[in-house]
Amino acid sequence: MTTPDVDALLLLSFGGPEGQRDVRPFLENVTRGRAVPPDRLDAVAEHYAHFGGVSPINARNRELIDRIRAVLDLPVYFGNRNWHPMVEDTVAAMAADGVRRALVFPTSAWGGYSGCRQYHEDIRRARAAVGAGAPELVKLRQFFDHPLFVAANADAVRRALGRAGPGARVVFTAHSVPVAADAAAGLIAEGGHRYSRQVIAASRLVAAAAGVAGHDVVWQSRSGPPQVPWLEPDVLDHLEALHVAGTTAVALAPIGFVSDHLEVVWDLDVEAAGRAAELGMTLVRADTAGTDPRFARLVVELVDEHRCGTAPRRLSDLPAAGCGIDGAPCAVGCCEPARRISAAPRAG
Repeated sequence: MTTPDVDALLLLSFGGPEGQRDVRPFLENVTRGRAVPPDRLDAVAEHYAHFGGVSPINARNRELIDRIRAVLDLPVYFGNRNWHPMVEDTVAAMAADGVRRALVFPTSAWGGYSGCRQYHEDIRRARAAVGAGAPELVKLRQFFDHPLFVAANADAVRRALGRAGPGARVVFTAHSVPVAADAAAGLIAEGGHRYSRQVIAASRLVAAAAGVAGHDVVWQSRSGPPQVPWLEPDVLDHLEALHVAGTTAVALAPIGFVSDHLEVVWDLDVEAAGRAAELGMTLVRADTAGTDPRFARLVVELVDEHRCGTAPRRLSDLPAAGCGIDGAPCAVGCCEPARRISAAPRAG
């Protein structure tokens, strides 16, 4: 899909609170439309309290935007799904600035409802809020196997291994989702499971680029009723299993996350690190890819695929879809939402 006459780029993200007073309204935004009990919100809010109510995600996104602006000859706007700057307000500002057509970079490398289709919904909702003057918005594709994404993660793994010491096991982690949601990720005619297949493929590519002979893929941050199956193994359970098998050191790579946010700094830096300490294991958490200077170049390459017709650079043959105009999904029936499940909110 070539998109000429592009006026701007919109970086679209999840959002996160930037102070203690933001936490509860942020969590209410995250869980709108779901019957999440107030005590579950209280439990998640307690995690934020350990960090003064501040998620690092907005700060990391602003830093990324600064790096993109240094290498891209377009205005770059910033909008979020769940906290300020809200995407509806950002698209209104774009319209007021005279933007007629913009590309949208979502801070997710993956397919699936949460990783891709929900961003299409954000775009559609924002345009509807602005009305007839809203710019055309074209969402960029999934980039899980882009060479620069792989290289940034591979270098982060190498650094983590250097700190973890000889014999450390590399463990890649991504956000768990219900098994039913993963089955619906992508097109059913292609077998579904696009999300987990992409995570597994990206982990394999990163391990190979980092020169790692063996690695594991695990999942984190599951929530919801225990009777609902989610992708497994859970990272904490896997640490236990590695300990039983005699592993003494782990390099933990959050490949599923472009940026640090609460589910990285709490679930990994606090909970996983704490479990490893209890087991007497060394655990070193690798950096997320978005902090790497090459990540801004990745964004520019995705933009140039549309502006200039540049051939996509990819390292796998798995589907990497996700492009859509004005909130329309990339294909009919792609990444349909599974039935919503009452659960603790995903954090920003």
